[in-house]
Amino acid sequence: MIADRLRERIAEGGPISIAAFMTQALFDPVEGFYATKDPIGAGADFITAPEISQMFGELVGLWVAQSWLDMGKPDPVQLVELGPGRGTMMADALRACRAVPGLLPALQVTLIEASAALKAVQAETLGPSGAQIRWIDRLENVPPGPAIIVGNEFLDCLPLRQAVRRDGRWHERMVGLGSPDSDEFVFVLGPPLGIDEALIPERLRDAPDNSLVELRPGDRQVVESLASRFADHPGRALLIDYGPAQSEPGDTLQAIRAHTKVAALEQPGTADLTARVDFESLTLCARDAGLTAYGPVEQGPFLLNLGIEARAAVLSQATPGQRSVIARQVWRLTDDDQMGQLFKLVCFDSAGLATPPGFSAH
Repeated sequence: MIADRLRERIAEGGPISIAAFMTQALFDPVEGFYATKDPIGAGADFITAPEISQMFGELVGLWVAQSWLDMGKPDPVQLVELGPGRGTMMADALRACRAVPGLLPALQVTLIEASAALKAVQAETLGPSGAQIRWIDRLENVPPGPAIIVGNEFLDCLPLRQAVRRDGRWHERMVGLGSPDSDEFVFVLGPPLGIDEALIPERLRDAPDNSLVELRPGDRQVVESLASRFADHPGRALLIDYGPAQSEPGDTLQAIRAHTKVAALEQPGTADLTARVDFESLTLCARDAGLTAYGPVEQGPFLLNLGIEARAAVLSQATPGQRSVIARQVWRLTDDDQMGQLFKLVCFDSAGLATPPGFSAH
């Protein structure tokens, strides 16, 4: 059991970082949350935008197509998805890409996926597309060449760290045991951060005592990988996730099991662990790495800008009995009180490309 191994680790070496706890709980190759189940869908643990409506993935596909045109129609071009879930978004995107002559034959589809269970689902979902699919564990291992990279709700599940300010110093928040005889996982205050204080978002570094902030080293690693790749080959990346446009203090770590929030440290390996993405820090990091950064823009305006209402009208005309269902899907994806405002998009480019679809000039 993951919980038993974590308890042994803490008993032997003391409290561990939240990132270490998340890594074991989510990515353990035998018992981790992503290794053991297909968690996506209405009857599972959570539902994502591509599972709500085909329109989401289709618009992403049109975004990919325009990006390919902006890049000068490279052939071949890598189409890479980070954390592709059930493969639904990619399947819908590829269907939309058929509308652009020459694009499908140029695409080499690569999926970055850690879960064996989800790889099997993705293979089944994408089988009818006719595309040749390659699975790779790391972005750094994607074959060289021009690339268009997309990721929906990928960053939020990357392991994060937390820090609490006490007496003017930032201390790491860690995971320990309630007592020497306890099996319960609890949050404890660890040592001062030291040089890692540089990872704290700049606007939060002077927050008052007892403030809690989140550090997202995984986001930085993704940005560094993109910057390294785009320095050698033209490319564009679209990242979609939930979180604030500006850095905010506070604990956003949450665990979801069967669409219900549960305690974050309860029964590790049985629930999804996520935290809000800090889009301000993400875009600043991208610009520091030499990337051209656009956004964040809210999901609602982005989808409306790309024509979701026109696509909904076409679908409603083709399937009149589904008109109310389609209208509700548009509402869920775009309304401010649903996913439209909380979810945001950023785009990171190599130098010299036109302003990407759905974004204004940076």
